[in-house]
Amino acid sequence: MHRISRRSLSSILRHGAPYRNAAAPISCSSPHSGSVVGETDTKVRWHSVLVGGKCNPAKSTTQLNLKNGLYFGGNRYESTAAASSSDATGAPPVEKYEYQAEVSRLMDLIVNSLYSNKEVFLRELISNASDALDKLRFLSVTDPDLLKGGGDLDIRIQTDTDNGIINITDSGIGMTREELVDCLGTIAQSGTSKFLKALKDSKDAGGDNNLIGQFGVGFYSSFLVADRVVVSTKSPKSDKQYVWQGEANASSYTIQEETDPEKILPRGTRLTLYLKRDDKGFAHPERIQKLVKNYSQFVSFPIYTWQEKGYTKEVEVDGDPAESKKDEEGKTEKKKTKTVVEKYWDWDLTNETQPIWLRNPKEVTTEDYNEFYKKTFNEYLDPLASSHFTTEGEVEFRSILYVPAVTPMGKDDMINPKTKNIRLHVKRVFISDDFDGELFPRYLSFVKGVVDSNDLPLNVSREILQESRIVRIMRKRLVRKAFDMILGISLSENREDYEKFWENFGKHLKLGCIEDRENHKRLAPLLRFFSSQSEDVMISLDEYVENMKPEQKDIYYIAADSVTSASNTPFLEKLLQKDLEVLYLVDPIDEVAITNLKSYKDKNFIDISKEDLDLGDKNEEKEKEIKQEFGQTCDWIKKRLGDKVASVQISNRLSTSPCVLVSGKFGWSANMERLMKAQTVGDTSSLEYMRGRRVFEINPEHQIIQNLNAASRINPDDADAFRAIDLLYDAALVSSGFTPENPAELGGKIYEMMGLALSGKWSTPVAEVQEAPVVQPEPTMETLEAEVVEPVVADSQK
Repeated sequence: MHRISRRSLSSILRHGAPYRNAAAPISCSSPHSGSVVGETDTKVRWHSVLVGGKCNPAKSTTQLNLKNGLYFGGNRYESTAAASSSDATGAPPVEKYEYQAEVSRLMDLIVNSLYSNKEVFLRELISNASDALDKLRFLSVTDPDLLKGGGDLDIRIQTDTDNGIINITDSGIGMTREELVDCLGTIAQSGTSKFLKALKDSKDAGGDNNLIGQFGVGFYSSFLVADRVVVSTKSPKSDKQYVWQGEANASSYTIQEETDPEKILPRGTRLTLYLKRDDKGFAHPERIQKLVKNYSQFVSFPIYTWQEKGYTKEVEVDGDPAESKKDEEGKTEKKKTKTVVEKYWDWDLTNETQPIWLRNPKEVTTEDYNEFYKKTFNEYLDPLASSHFTTEGEVEFRSILYVPAVTPMGKDDMINPKTKNIRLHVKRVFISDDFDGELFPRYLSFVKGVVDSNDLPLNVSREILQESRIVRIMRKRLVRKAFDMILGISLSENREDYEKFWENFGKHLKLGCIEDRENHKRLAPLLRFFSSQSEDVMISLDEYVENMKPEQKDIYYIAADSVTSASNTPFLEKLLQKDLEVLYLVDPIDEVAITNLKSYKDKNFIDISKEDLDLGDKNEEKEKEIKQEFGQTCDWIKKRLGDKVASVQISNRLSTSPCVLVSGKFGWSANMERLMKAQTVGDTSSLEYMRGRRVFEINPEHQIIQNLNAASRINPDDADAFRAIDLLYDAALVSSGFTPENPAELGGKIYEMMGLALSGKWSTPVAEVQEAPVVQPEPTMETLEAEVVEPVVADSQK
């Protein structure tokens, strides 16, 4: 019967290995696994770690255990030739382990399909090293001897640019031979997960929340860039150091004892990556330093990289001996010097910035937040506002959010939801900043910040945030905090801060009114508009409501392309008389945003350019009299205009203009029609349908309408009356914001009317013009002579 060795079993149950990876299946350990192979028997011996009792080679199929991770049984082959050679040279034996075919396929998937970005290999390996250091720190609480003779707890990365080699060394817990076999020989078996499980099962279940690993495949990300990987590791629980070697396309790996004194580690693990030809660019020190700062900037242990440095010094310049002169006293002239840069190599601390989101907000100053913002997002201006908070409960995470002072160059963030503004960390390790609306909606894409959680639903490559209920809850809380932060700016005593914010990001909030109905109550108080009573300074909807008349029931607005156009529209005439405030929607997105809001504080938004406007001053008797008097005129005008208008009605919104053209209650306004026409991919069929209903409203108190009323009764077929109706319609079309279908025809009508109005007003009769050349010269001369001579004579006589 074959059994697991006590040493291996104890290691698995107590804490597992320090690396959260797993490699291919390997053979199991047996009580004889440490013996030297020197027998002449060349038969293959194999042992199963999964089952006890007799082993049947015919049943050596791959074992799959979803509960404890993926384990693939394999065979261990011990070569007598290798053993004989080892005995002859005095070196320790080399043990060779074979992968099975399924494991080779799984390795191929991990290397070629699991990760989308090669550069994450360094993040994964540094996370492994951090876990190893964390485990050592945790275990040293109960066993201080583990820390003796191992140096400081840190991670060091050294590169060989010429040969394409990267060395990553940590002074962590290291691995014994059994742990190497267990962790680097079993793909998807996470030593960190086993360690955490052992903590939970023990009485010391305080848990070390800094441990990063969870899937057990991070180590194999090294084969994304390396052809060969060598792992040299020394555990404080063992007197020997072991070396694991594996190649990307090989079906086996080797483990042997380290005997070279120069390569002995006091404690910890050193990974040596021999890079592929196409990936040797990763061996540049600057590239490594950049990747560390991007992905592992906030790892809790210091990370040192081997960098070239320099210092300046003065050196003497060799002169020509023949030119050296001595003065009379025999002293030599002072030699010339120059400044040179002396270069040298040394360790450089790369992760200097501390994760301030882990600190108590009461202990962090505004200067600290601003400095962190500038360093993290490469900004040069202080943010307008920041929010540092911790969320607990069903979802636990820490976050710092910022509102930038200016929009980014290009101003395309509102259109493109994929921004680099939210940096997601899991246990201080950077995961991604490439999101498509998972954490923030598109209209809040300008918010920048850091989100750090200990447990998020990531995919195995830890690059993609999976959609889940936890993510939706996190999104809601982040959005709520962002609104609180913006609301704080709007309530600030310094009004200029929110004016600056609105200038840069006002359109984003208006887009939110269209896309996010759930947050209308949070968005509406943040909106700002010009109005008929405040054409220079924008006001909020709360300020509008405070200024409303007691009898006013609705919020009135008019959409136009500018404040000037809005303030001169004929739709405002009666409202200005009544001192009713009207909002000016001058941004193209304004009308759509307000239409989606529908109401604010139980008061509906009313477009004053549409039909059925109710100003609250209806007088039914007076309206009835006017309709009786002008009813025939309305029908007469409608007959002349035909299908151009849906109807002709008496207006209650005009005071000085003779007429106006209003939109249907459910159709597009003039402003919206203009915007839809300007769309590159506009639908002309919907354009015709939505603009179909237009109502021609006339002002019965205007002189022109009264004259037409008389014409409709006396001479309804008069050509001049028809010409006046056509011109009235065209003028109303332009003054109401619509675009005339035939501008040239409109211009011709205006010129014709001008010609009739100005005919003979300043012109001279033809007979006088013909006599002018005969009579004109002589009187003119006499008149000039009299005017010049007589005043002078008169003055001289006085």
